[in-house]
Amino acid sequence: MSQNVPGSPPPTNLPLPPVTPAGHPAPLTEAEARTWAMLAHLSVLLNLVTGFLGIVAALVLYLIFKDRSRHVGFQALQSFVFQLIFWAGGGVAIGLIWAITGALSAVLIGILCIPFAFLGTAALALMPLVALIYGVYGGVEANQGKDFRYWLIGDWLASRGLA
Repeated sequence: MSQNVPGSPPPTNLPLPPVTPAGHPAPLTEAEARTWAMLAHLSVLLNLVTGFLGIVAALVLYLIFKDRSRHVGFQALQSFVFQLIFWAGGGVAIGLIWAITGALSAVLIGILCIPFAFLGTAALALMPLVALIYGVYGGVEANQGKDFRYWLIGDWLASRGLA
């Protein structure tokens, strides 16, 4: 059994990521790109368990793969922005609805707004469900090799040169 002595080369039994002669990470194969693009979209499922790690996972995938595969980077960035809007944005919107209703309650108008606040909360509470369904659909489309784009978000990112 050999020991790793300082200054000696690393053990050869450990797998190393493939690199190009210039030392840059090797580009992904088509199958790898489809798999990572799918996982970027399916990261939305992490939000079911953690509430927010799907957003973090999509961002991490973007940062890791943006230089190795433009397709995976774009899919991960779309997933990140989509989840940020639907998960974080929905929570902020619900909070604002109730803050405004609470503030207006001091002048009686807020009491009349409570039914509308309940309706708004119910509608916005469906946003995570929509995000889950749309994210899984995006994952399936990406796994089939299609250039999936979230409605409005994909075109907005592409117009900024991120596609």
